[in-house]
Amino acid sequence: MSPFWLQAGHLGNDIEEKQIRELDRLAKHQKRSRASVIREAVADYLDRKAADTDKDAFGLWGQRKIDGLAYQDKIRGEW
Repeated sequence: MSPFWLQAGHLGNDIEEKQIRELDRLAKHQKRSRASVIREAVADYLDRKAADTDKDAFGLWGQRKIDGLAYQDKIRGEW
């Protein structure tokens, strides 16, 4: 399989021929350009990854049995 190089400004991505055919099929079905389908896919991917990062950061105490403030007081008491 030979790779396809998609050039967008200074960005180059290696996409397999099978993926290009599937992108073309989707684009034709949706009456959109391949570039539009790719932009949407990249935006969706980045949104999902950002949401995963937020869950990791804001949910750190979700699985713990101790209250966050009680833990803070305990740790500060060790100083």
